[in-house]
Amino acid sequence: MASTSDQLLICDLTQSYSPRGGGGISTYLKEKRRYVLENTGHRLLQIVPGPETKVVENGRAIWCEIAAEGIENSPNYRFITKTGPVREVLERYLPDIIESPCPWILPWTAINHRRRHPGTALVAGYHTDFPEAQVHRVAVKLFGPQLARFWRWQACCYGEITYREFDEVYALSDVSLPTLTRMKVHDVDMLTLGVHSDIFHPAKADPAFRAEMGLAHTSGPLLIYAGRIDYEKGADQLIEMFRKLPRELDAALVMMGDGKLTEELKEAAEGMNVVFPGFLDDREELARALASSDIYVSAMASETFGISVIEAQACGLPVIGVDAGAMPSRVAPANGVLVPVEDTQAMADAVQEIWPEKAAAMGREARALVEREYSWDGTFDHLFGAIYPKALEAAEARVRRGPLGFRPVHKFLNGTA
Repeated sequence: MASTSDQLLICDLTQSYSPRGGGGISTYLKEKRRYVLENTGHRLLQIVPGPETKVVENGRAIWCEIAAEGIENSPNYRFITKTGPVREVLERYLPDIIESPCPWILPWTAINHRRRHPGTALVAGYHTDFPEAQVHRVAVKLFGPQLARFWRWQACCYGEITYREFDEVYALSDVSLPTLTRMKVHDVDMLTLGVHSDIFHPAKADPAFRAEMGLAHTSGPLLIYAGRIDYEKGADQLIEMFRKLPRELDAALVMMGDGKLTEELKEAAEGMNVVFPGFLDDREELARALASSDIYVSAMASETFGISVIEAQACGLPVIGVDAGAMPSRVAPANGVLVPVEDTQAMADAVQEIWPEKAAAMGREARALVEREYSWDGTFDHLFGAIYPKALEAAEARVRRGPLGFRPVHKFLNGTA
């Protein structure tokens, strides 16, 4: 624990966010706030987009929303483009550490703030493989593969000039290292995310769930996906996969979430045993939905970690996914099946391969894996005990090199987290 004199003000600077989001960033912010308040004496400033600009102080937790427009076809998500209010908040609070998990715009707001206040430590989290997921994949559809490779290279150049300004950069899995190496980011920390294995637990299974989804007439495997319903997550491929399952399997699919493809995929799935119940912002209810299903499916090819995957595994579900991104680090032959990217027939075949004989044993192995390796306290113990101290040391060295008179950076003592 930090002493009072060592109390730090830590800022999370988040570009894109949904208050109803159940994915990586929103879960990370919630769990970090809980950890800071329960396990440290630090203060936490979290800046996110919202419908209007407002700041709410609640003891050591400061929640700041910056007025931002919604993202087209994803009404629950907003994206900060006007940085003036962000600069004002940073000047008002003068955080000791700024952590940026998003690659666009706001990292440069943090960098420019640090230029005015050299003692500020900057930490970048590589939560999204943006050259691939947000640039190359979109450019392929718009311009074709040759120009798409050029734009991916441009995105890597942008990453290089951005991340070299940060004191520490962390990734969520080894799969991101080749891309970061292309950006000439070599000293990369690893931060494994976690799961609440007491919330996400096989015991949360409810036999009434299938009927609540309007699927009581089905008797085959209940497949489930939880996340954004968009191209980046491969939601369209899940519908195509389901279409290729034999009718006699009598399977059903729950697409839990929302996004810009929701209405389009509802039309595509008309007449099939596929339901779109929307997003569940109650983690207990999400755990109930997962534990009440039989197989978790994901077609996401550029996942940097996959929180939804380990939440499903914690609930005792085998996972069928694609052999790309972080999935090979999460899914082994003992607890699931990986298939080639965009091979929806292979995914459909995998469902039939493991159902019903192998699914239960795979689910038990998946649960055991989570119990061994993933916890949120472990995540933040490493962030506060290793990554932040290195960033603060780099900031102190920068102050020593600069002109006299800059405010000192607090020492981060061993064991203060």
